[in-house]
Amino acid sequence: MATAVKHEASCIFCKIIKGEIPSFKLIETTHSYSFLDIQPTSKGHLLVIPKYHGAKLHNLPDEYLHDILPIVKKLTIASGLAIDGSEGIGYNILQNNGRIAHQEVDHVHFHLIPKRDEKTGLIVGWPSENADMSELSEYAKELVSKLN
Repeated sequence: MATAVKHEASCIFCKIIKGEIPSFKLIETTHSYSFLDIQPTSKGHLLVIPKYHGAKLHNLPDEYLHDILPIVKKLTIASGLAIDGSEGIGYNILQNNGRIAHQEVDHVHFHLIPKRDEKTGLIVGWPSENADMSELSEYAKELVSKLN
């Protein structure tokens, strides 16, 4: 069952979808829109957005999420990034939710960011520590119980 399209008048991405702000459109479907990022971290940095205004991923109806990753896959191939193996060209798919998680536009969006060298593209610092296995086990049980 299709959900009505929802837009937010002040949202820059909603304005791009409606054609009120120009973009370098790549693929458009019933539920998604993709375009080149105008502040790229590397050549070919692009965005795929749902045509439904939701600030965070959990705010979107599922039908608006169904074709986003297939579109990202098509764009990965078209961009020449679909190279097998762990060496050479890579890419990141980034989706942030909330200001604390580095989201700057309050409309769900997925970045496809080519990583051709060490200086361009996404640069990540990932703090980590060894987990307590019994705590992980308990948390896994808690999540599974909420999923059932």
